[in-house]
Amino acid sequence: MYITEVSGHHRATLAIEQSLRALNQDIELRKVNGFGYLYPRMEKVVNKTYMGVIKTTPRIWNYLYDNPRVYRRTKRIKEIIHKKTHRKLSQLLNEFKPDTIICTQAFPCGLVADYKVSHHLDVDIIGVLTDYAPHSYWLHEGVDYYVIPSQETKDRFLKEGVPEERIKLFGLPVDPKFSEELDKKEIAIKLGLNDQIPTLLIMGGGQGLGPIKKIVASLIKSAADFQIIVLAGTNKKVLTFLRKVQKRNLKKMIFFEFTDQVHELMTLATLVITKPGGMTTAEALSKGLPMVIVKPIPGQEMYNAKYLLEKGVAIRVNHINKIAQDIEPLLNDQEKLKSMSHCALAISHPHSSIKIAQFIFDLEKTRV
Repeated sequence: MYITEVSGHHRATLAIEQSLRALNQDIELRKVNGFGYLYPRMEKVVNKTYMGVIKTTPRIWNYLYDNPRVYRRTKRIKEIIHKKTHRKLSQLLNEFKPDTIICTQAFPCGLVADYKVSHHLDVDIIGVLTDYAPHSYWLHEGVDYYVIPSQETKDRFLKEGVPEERIKLFGLPVDPKFSEELDKKEIAIKLGLNDQIPTLLIMGGGQGLGPIKKIVASLIKSAADFQIIVLAGTNKKVLTFLRKVQKRNLKKMIFFEFTDQVHELMTLATLVITKPGGMTTAEALSKGLPMVIVKPIPGQEMYNAKYLLEKGVAIRVNHINKIAQDIEPLLNDQEKLKSMSHCALAISHPHSSIKIAQFIFDLEKTRV
């Protein structure tokens, strides 16, 4: 279970699904958008409200995110919401009769965990984190196991009283193709690019968030020799801007709305310039790709950014209009790039989704 089709939560779900089918093609699976299934009319409203808060008043989200005071005050409301979903959730669970429920987002995880406890449901519930910062909304007595990305996350859960045997440090569930060895030259030829010069990969997530236009505008003024790949997601304004820039820009630049070849683009890239979303971060780490962090969303992305900076994987750029000036010295420092790449690989979990899938099948064997 996940929420929102265009999201890291959904990508994580797909990665786990692919790994489960790779280990057993006969497995019965059902992917469920938890919020869309239970509140179909409200899903778009809630998503639009969330995006509006993030774009216009990010301080509000920063205050709400993992705030113990807010968590305590909203606990009763959360319990009421959970109870109101039981009837519809019961229809789903009685129809499909799952042995294991895997949740890649805290909202559906809390719902099914509450249902399990209330109805004495015989099912294993696994909460799979998709960011490097755990928060209180994941914690529920009905959750049997947590799959987490780092030792720091494990320490936080232990501090919150989660037994160590219920915590599995497998990493964020990255698609298995991110662990494949690929030929950079072949990828460059296919894309019409040059594998002998630096490649900057600019990413804004599925919804094309972040100051992509300002980043590109700054980079194309640089005298340094590099080429640019942009992933614009669903952001129509960014796509329109890129089409105009591409026609008059002297630097080689290509862009995509959607692509299932991110693992290839990351193989070719020298640096990724991005907001530090959990799944994008995990994929970049799997490729040993140094990161340039821009405009992290308050809350989960700020925690992700802090983690990456502490681990020596990334640099953060605060003045977007001067991003080229910050990147040029890094592109000329091969030792620094190698060090950042080494640090990225050291904390990566490229085989995470396979480990998660194997753990799920091992659980099933204990039920027989």
